[in-house]
Amino acid sequence: MKIIYDREEGGLGDDELEMLERAASCCLESEAELKKEASGGLLNPELELSLSTVTPEEIREINRDYRGVDSDTDVLSFPQFEEIEEIPEKGEAALGDVVISLSRAHEQASEYGHSFERELCYLFVHSVFHLLGYDHMEEADKRVMRSREESVMKKLGMER
Repeated sequence: MKIIYDREEGGLGDDELEMLERAASCCLESEAELKKEASGGLLNPELELSLSTVTPEEIREINRDYRGVDSDTDVLSFPQFEEIEEIPEKGEAALGDVVISLSRAHEQASEYGHSFERELCYLFVHSVFHLLGYDHMEEADKRVMRSREESVMKKLGMER
């Protein structure tokens, strides 16, 4: 999966972007296995997503403007498709947008006692699964989504 990221000073470096590309590919491979088992189809390997890293003030503004929630948060996801079945099977296609508050990721890494890289990767994996149609509004859906996230994080060697 291709990540479109506008490099800025104080943003993500090459190693971090490479880690996120591996994470995105792992999410797609995981979903492709499920999709193949369910319908015999594969998930399009030419997908791309947009990644933005922002300040707490910027993510609060985005959260307020697009979700009607006037508070900062760690990550936001804006899927291009409502259902995974809508994703084109061939050719380049934009999966959606991911917005991450880097300072919030740093804070949470410290709070949870793990590395910034692990927190960044988890937030990104969480967002990719949102872009693939997962949600956590209902407890049963939350369990499924967390299981998918934990499986990918384990494959990446970043489990809790």
